[in-house]
Amino acid sequence: MSQAFFAPCPRGLESALAEELREIAARPGMATLAPFQVHREMPGGVTFSGEMVAAYAVNLHSRIASRVLMRVAARGYRREDDIYDLARGQRWEQWFSPDETLRVDVTAHRSPLQSLNFVGLRVKDGVCDAMRERLGARPSVDTVSPDVRIYAHLTEHDVTLYLDTSGEPLFKRGWRMEKGEAPLKENLAAGILRLAGWVPGQTEQPFYDPMCGSGTFLVEATQVALGLAPGAGRSFAFEWLKGADTRGWQALKAAAQADAEAARQRAAADPLEIAGSDISTDLLSMTEANWQRAGLPGEPRLKQVDARFAQPPFAAPGMLLMNPPYGERIAVRGERRRPQDEAPGDGVEDEAANQFASAFATTLKQNFAGWQVWVFTGDLGLPRRLRLKESRRTPLYNGNIECRLFRFDMVRGGNRGNHGATTPS
Repeated sequence: MSQAFFAPCPRGLESALAEELREIAARPGMATLAPFQVHREMPGGVTFSGEMVAAYAVNLHSRIASRVLMRVAARGYRREDDIYDLARGQRWEQWFSPDETLRVDVTAHRSPLQSLNFVGLRVKDGVCDAMRERLGARPSVDTVSPDVRIYAHLTEHDVTLYLDTSGEPLFKRGWRMEKGEAPLKENLAAGILRLAGWVPGQTEQPFYDPMCGSGTFLVEATQVALGLAPGAGRSFAFEWLKGADTRGWQALKAAAQADAEAARQRAAADPLEIAGSDISTDLLSMTEANWQRAGLPGEPRLKQVDARFAQPPFAAPGMLLMNPPYGERIAVRGERRRPQDEAPGDGVEDEAANQFASAFATTLKQNFAGWQVWVFTGDLGLPRRLRLKESRRTPLYNGNIECRLFRFDMVRGGNRGNHGATTPS
């Protein structure tokens, strides 16, 4: 039976996710194993439909989705009791038993109801009352590690109930146990890579992150280049739902494992040109550990160096992508101002950021001619600090922080002229 699904994602990545989902649907063998159709981009995600095994495939292969939610029911509402009635009217026992623990989450856009917490309670009551009436028992609530997650989304007039098929958020690939102070979530990093043009079939150029931190961009870029399924090393909530298509899931995993083994053999014969550097040896050690845990071939190409003095790690120009620290002093990663250095309005932070940006811009112009440079940052004034003209700026959000993905084309000879401005594409 065909089901409707919703795949949420970080804000600003809806189009990238829709493109990725279409690529997943077009993978070899998918028309037989898990056919599905991609429908609409919506604020915060993308809708698609297919058999339940389609949700398995998206959980396994999507790098950008945050979860895969199965639509259970929808209706108009005016008050909380309408939402309770909708939840109570569903046959939840077809997916899980009263022995499982439960959590309900509520999101809303322009809902007139005053308390989302109360809405969540009414959904929970509806689910529990429905199961008690039919089975004589009800599930208990576990808000930390539930077996089953139910989501309710409210618009101004309608409510939709979803059953989560993912469990832990999909950005938790299972390989990142060590991370820096402000890590970038893996699915946001993957979306940034796609926006920058690092997509399957277009990863032959060199790739370099001069502020690699704990290696999120490096691991994601390598997995994209090798075609490795991001969910291959973790489990999912759908595996414990009633009626799970175990045979279909095993077939999807077997195909992903075969692809991974073939990719690793290719990489051993023809190593990828992917490298990173960082000023912190501790962070480079984290990158090495995460690389190995992700099951990537060989050792990561890493160098301990201040980004202001970086050199291209490969002979040919390629893509430079970085996420520099922001909202704190960035002249030296991890260096914090002492209280005596701070004074309201003293401009210390701005001055440090400007000095770093000036030195780094000089490095880009002198050493990275011909490279395409992408910078993801919450410092919206970064181009001004760098004195470079961006050829593209894409609004994105890192959680609730408004950010930009800037592109700078370091044209050969472009370090001459007005402040080293680059040529727009």
